[in-house]
Amino acid sequence: MDLLKKTIEEEGVVLSPSVLKVDGFLNHKIDPILLDEIGKEFAGAFRNLGITKVLTIECGGIVPAFTTALYLNVPVVFAKKAEPSTMRNPKTCRVHSFTKNTDYTICIEQNTIHEGDRVLFIDDFLANGQAYLGIKKLVEDCHARLVASGFCIEKAWQPGHSILKQDGFPFKVLASIRHMSPEEGISWNYDTAETE
Repeated sequence: MDLLKKTIEEEGVVLSPSVLKVDGFLNHKIDPILLDEIGKEFAGAFRNLGITKVLTIECGGIVPAFTTALYLNVPVVFAKKAEPSTMRNPKTCRVHSFTKNTDYTICIEQNTIHEGDRVLFIDDFLANGQAYLGIKKLVEDCHARLVASGFCIEKAWQPGHSILKQDGFPFKVLASIRHMSPEEGISWNYDTAETE
């Protein structure tokens, strides 16, 4: 997606060979025009899969999931990273964050995803695939079906892409990074950015 790549090049900050700062437009301060286009792109890719819910994890995936759900005309659910006292019947799963080097519990209220739902997972980054695996488990625990996934940005040298490919579900990456460094900037990977 050219608009996303252009924005990353102009406003993203490569902090290290594994950390890209995009909080100026994607996951803290939000560029509404860009996120609207992201939602259109994901919705167009998955429109024919009978999606009934869009699911993400707080907080970086919420806005792209929302705009995608808006164009698919389905509800969006976000998994919380801590179990609130107001949840009466939560489904939970432990997920490891390599960026923060910590484990956390993601959870959803059981009645937000129903048996038979066809779920689309949307997230801001695909790296090690741990968020995807956690979401997949939550969906399965709700007796629903994860049918596809979409990611705004991929770090292609990390194992997430291979994990999704092995699972065999359709997925789409909008901006796939082959390599990055503070000195050299970003090299794009054009081979893996299409729906699989």
